[in-house]
Formats: sequence, C-alpha cells, structure tokens
Amino acid sequence: MRPVVLVTGVGRRVGIGAGIAAELAREGWDVATNHWAAYDDRMPWGRQTDDPDEVHSELRDLGARTVAIPADLSVAFEPARVLEAAETALGPVSALVMCHCESVDSSILDTTVESFDRHFAVNARASWLLVAEFARRFSGTSGRIVALTSDHTVHNLPYGASKGALDRIVLAAARELQGRGITANVVNPGPIDTGWMDDALRNSALERNPLGRNGTPQDTANLVAFLLSDKGGWINGQHLFSDGGWTS
Repeated sequence: MRPVVLVTGVGRRVGIGAGIAAELAREGWDVATNHWAAYDDRMPWGRQTDDPDEVHSELRDLGARTVAIPADLSVAFEPARVLEAAETALGPVSALVMCHCESVDSSILDTTVESFDRHFAVNARASWLLVAEFARRFSGTSGRIVALTSDHTVHNLPYGASKGALDRIVLAAARELQGRGITANVVNPGPIDTGWMDDALRNSALERNPLGRNGTPQDTANLVAFLLSDKGGWINGQHLFSDGGWTS
C-alpha cells in the first residue's frame, strides 16, 4: 500500500505546496492536501477557482489517491479536523509537510495587532497543533515532519517572527517525538517566485544566486521527497537551506 502524506497550503497550481504534492505522488505517496481560498482572495494574485481541482486531477493522474480539505488554520480546532479528515479518506498519515502560511508585508511601525496575531495563529500555533495531532495519531515506525520556513523579517515582521517560532516548534519535535519514530526538519527554500515577485525583485534575486537562476517549486519538492524517503531518515532536527547558495 502507498503511504499517506498530508501537505498543507496546496491551493494554487504554481505554489510550492502543489509542487511538493505532485513530486510525492510520483514517489508513490497518496496525498491529502489542505487549502484556504479566502487567503488567496486577500493576496495580490487572487483566487484561482479551478486550481485545487486541477492539482488533484494531476495527483490522480500520477497514481495517487487524494483528498482536498479546505480549512482556515487560524481557527484552533481546524488542525485536528484536517488530520481526522485525511485519515478518514486515505488511512493513517505517515508524513506531515507544512507549506501553509499567512504572509502580509508590514514593518515594526505599521504592523497591526490583528495582523500579528493572525500570523502567529496560522504560522506558529496551527503548526504546533498539526505536529501534536500528527504525533498522537501516528502508530507506525517511521514518521516524517517537514516544515517550510523563511528568514525574511525586514519589512515583513509578523511573517518572519512567526516563521522563527515555527522553526523552534519543529526542531523541538525532533527531540520530543524521538520515542515515536518521527523525524522533524525545517526547509528554507529561499525566494521562489510563485506570483509575489515583481520584475525588480526577481532580477535582484537572480543576480544574487551563484547558480545563475531563481529557485522553483520543484527544487524544494526534490529535497522534501528525499527527507520523506527511507534514505532521508538519518536527517533529523535540521534547519536546511535549499536555495542554490542564495544565502551564502
């Protein structure tokens, strides 16, 4: 039987989450996904109504059983409901890949309390609740947790601060869940244009990268697939950069 993975933040075909979900389907996983279209409504790229269905059509074409689970992860009871729905549809979940985020640019002097709280509710609290619920339900011998993070903080205060909290939660899981056979790692993919870059930012990132190109969702998906594989099982409790040397 194919193992089951839950990938959060898979609402847009061009997104990193969608790229990871597709690569895991190719690697033999059945894939449950989570998305929240109302988030896209608030972002510059807007809602792509057909994207969730098209993502899941691709996953099925790749041989995966799949289910899409809409959920607003800023609501405290939703992480547990998402895992329950994934397990009901596909069976026990062996891996958790967290690609969801709240990301609205603001700085120290203009961040609102409401925005700050929502970033922490989605990026930190929901991630903790997903990790905890996954661990409680996991009954296998080789579980995996991977979270996507970022070190972008300047003029992006609530996003960067809440991602820093996410890092600590996931890295703590590598130790606290060691008796359950679960590894936990954090991946920083660097700047990947999924619709949020303008030409100036895209060119700036391109000039800074030693490999002479910008990253793609597939670059991140390749590393995540390895971390979820048997060969990636020795990597645990790490904060990994997968950015072509952009941070060097």
